[in-house]
Amino acid sequence: MQPLLVIKKENADSERQVNKLNKNSEQKAIVKVVLCIILFGSIFQLQAQDKMPFDQGKKYVLANVLVNGKISYNQQTVVTFAGLEKGQQITVPGEETSNAIKKLGKLGLFSDIDFYVNKVEGDSIWLDLDIVELPKLSEVKFQGVKKGKTEGLIKDNELTKGKIVNENLITTTKNYIENKYKKDGYFNTKVFIKTIPDTTDGNQVKMLVNIDKGDKLKISKINFEGNDKFTDAKLRGAMKNTKQINRIRIFKASKFIKDKYQEDLTSIVEKYKEKGYRDARIISDSVFLNQKKSKLAINIKVEEGKKYRFGDIKFLGNSVYSDQLLSRIVGIKKGDTYNGVLLEKRIADKSKPDGEDITNLYQNNGYLFSNVNAVEVKTANDTIDFEIRIVEGPIAYFNNITVVGNDKTNDRVIYRELRTQPGQKYSKEDLVRTIREIGQLGFFDPEAIDPKFKNVDPAAGTVDIEYNVVEKGSSQIELQGGYGGGGFIGTLGLSFNNFSVRNIFKKEAYKPLPMGDGQKLSLRLQASSFFQTYSLSFSEPWLGGKKPIQFSSSLSHSKQFLYSGNSSNVDRSKSFNITSLSIGIAKRLTIPDDFFVFSSSASFQYYDLNNYNTGLFTFGDGASRNLAYTLGLSRNNKGVNPIFPTSGSEFSVSAKFTLPYSLFNGIDYANLENQKEFKLRYKENAGYTTVPTSSGEIAQVGDYLQETAPGSGVYQTVGQNFDIATADRAKVDQQKFNWLEYYKLKFKADWYTRIAGTQSKALVLRALGEFGYLGAYNSARGLVPFERFFVGGDGLANFSLDGREVVQLRGYPNQSLSNQDGATVYNKFSLELRYPLTLKAAASIYILSFVEAGSSYDTFKEYNPFVLQRSAGFGLRVFMPAFGLLGIDFAHGFDAVPGFTNPNGWETHFIIGQQF
Repeated sequence: MQPLLVIKKENADSERQVNKLNKNSEQKAIVKVVLCIILFGSIFQLQAQDKMPFDQGKKYVLANVLVNGKISYNQQTVVTFAGLEKGQQITVPGEETSNAIKKLGKLGLFSDIDFYVNKVEGDSIWLDLDIVELPKLSEVKFQGVKKGKTEGLIKDNELTKGKIVNENLITTTKNYIENKYKKDGYFNTKVFIKTIPDTTDGNQVKMLVNIDKGDKLKISKINFEGNDKFTDAKLRGAMKNTKQINRIRIFKASKFIKDKYQEDLTSIVEKYKEKGYRDARIISDSVFLNQKKSKLAINIKVEEGKKYRFGDIKFLGNSVYSDQLLSRIVGIKKGDTYNGVLLEKRIADKSKPDGEDITNLYQNNGYLFSNVNAVEVKTANDTIDFEIRIVEGPIAYFNNITVVGNDKTNDRVIYRELRTQPGQKYSKEDLVRTIREIGQLGFFDPEAIDPKFKNVDPAAGTVDIEYNVVEKGSSQIELQGGYGGGGFIGTLGLSFNNFSVRNIFKKEAYKPLPMGDGQKLSLRLQASSFFQTYSLSFSEPWLGGKKPIQFSSSLSHSKQFLYSGNSSNVDRSKSFNITSLSIGIAKRLTIPDDFFVFSSSASFQYYDLNNYNTGLFTFGDGASRNLAYTLGLSRNNKGVNPIFPTSGSEFSVSAKFTLPYSLFNGIDYANLENQKEFKLRYKENAGYTTVPTSSGEIAQVGDYLQETAPGSGVYQTVGQNFDIATADRAKVDQQKFNWLEYYKLKFKADWYTRIAGTQSKALVLRALGEFGYLGAYNSARGLVPFERFFVGGDGLANFSLDGREVVQLRGYPNQSLSNQDGATVYNKFSLELRYPLTLKAAASIYILSFVEAGSSYDTFKEYNPFVLQRSAGFGLRVFMPAFGLLGIDFAHGFDAVPGFTNPNGWETHFIIGQQF
């Protein structure tokens, strides 16, 4: 049967559609116009080859729609998408078929959409729908780039198998790749995309992307014209992102990015405004290839104008705050050199959400709807008078506060950190603080936290806030192996940073583990051929769920066998065990402010030595006990991102101390040295008989034992029949260190300052200072052989069996700046420049350079903060949620290690799991 009526959306068949995608832009534009006219104008073609009664414009009942063509969708699904139903009344041609074509066209799945009138019987009509699906992507190949780059391009453009290939996909892919490489300095990048039918499947195509990056064009020269007040160098310095070639500069590449270049032109004008030249402007600028066409050159012509000064500054409309207070915030006096940039910052500092400006003064006290503007009212000669006009508006209150995007973390964990509560007076300061607190949790991408203002109602004086968050992996796994301490060391660690203890008995909560309550559970196993360490720790940041009181606890056990570094032998008959237990409480304070935290903890360590004689310990058999109490006070207001803070600081001071046992245990430590016990071995018939003696019996055994010098405390045998088996301080020191007696003081200050750039691309200076001191209550009892400081190296202890604290000082071998038994005093100073390469949730990466200095001392009398070992270097840090912090540093030690005379030179340090 011949079709009676054809209602068509004109298009080529699938093969011609694929070819059409590769035509030039002019042809594509013409095709688009034609398609739009046909689609939305509902142009119909009538083919009446058989004379049959047919009334155009008549209402018919739709009897059926038969879908024809090679499609992968169910026929009824297509009809449903078209909005047609059996039994409905339609006009042919008419609005119903026109709308059906539009709906199917908007899906972006089909290249041809044709309606045919197949049959008419009475008031019933049968339609055929012929459609051709757009081809799908089966494979994509890249030419002109390295294989390692293709995965990122495929991911960024979502070129996955089965993706519908249409003109929009090809255009957006082309534009994205060209812009990406232009940002990297490949100014002439060209991308050509071709699609080829896949012979294995009639409706699939292969995509071939040819990338011609061209040469990487750097900026050879930036020239200025018309500048008398500032040199070319100073104006080039104002351009933060567009730089000419300089081999010394490290952090900024010389590349041309159009958007950044426009920002830099504005920065040049602002540079003039900061120095009083209000009328300065860019007259013209040009970017061109140099004569060799291998580099770019830029010419900028400026008009400086004359220099101005501030005149009178008056305030209008302020009833809440006095003129005197507002004047102090502005901080500009009559006669000061005009600085338009400074005035804008004192009105509203856009670079600092928590800046000290007039807008924040109002918004921190409820005046969300306030408006502050500085207006020039008079210019006389070189003096400008201003009026700062203020519209205070009504006080606003928070209404509905919601959080979206937390798929794993329970609502209550986030809501308890919010500083913005329903019914509370609006405060921008509280809003900014809330963003910081959410970021500091570590469960969300700090760069993606976005507070959205909803239902802002000036009449009612209310505003709703919706915090949008993006979950990131909070659990970490540590799996590493390497050589250290003379042997292979393997480590397995698991850290669950958003754990939920209350759900451990709920089967449905294991996805794969019960998560969402903000608790932290860590397990760690470390072992080698001669030691093993096992540890378990748990912390709850809101004990009881009502107040920010953190509870923490830990349990660990270590076992080490005597190891000979020279022969690599392990003697398992000689061992040293430590069992540790600690429990602590930390509470957030409100005075002086709520950034302060007071903490206290109790800890107990049991040291058990079994025939373990080394230079580190003064007794080889016996036990020591360490019951200590620690008090700490800290203040932490570091920026939103705990991995890469750009502002703020962290200060901490702590005191760890034991009971003063020597005051009440009845032992005379001053005379304990005179209670040595010696053991003589009598040689007889190739055997030995032990003869115990004491210093009080020396007169009786004077024939066998005598001091090498009067009062030296060192004895030797007399004659050939005796020798000394042991004549050491073991028994005395076992009495001294049965219960450890000491106190330890520590201080640390850490500052972060953003020098340049935005929040996500900031050059940050970190300044760090540390000090530690280990002291004794009783000088006769002396300092304990545990709890000491070991300075030098990467700061990784590998294993710490004696309570030692390992202090990082790069550029020197590990623990090389302290003696074998450790130091009782240390200090360290460090400056570090950091710049982020990416701060995405999947991985945060930043590079750094540093200078640092430090040293350790055996006694406080030897302490000299100006005699230090110095170093400098550079490094890289990578933080991935699943693995924690990884990094590498290359450092040069400028001074000699104690015991050597030459500077130490270069050291390479691998960083795993350290603090940021």
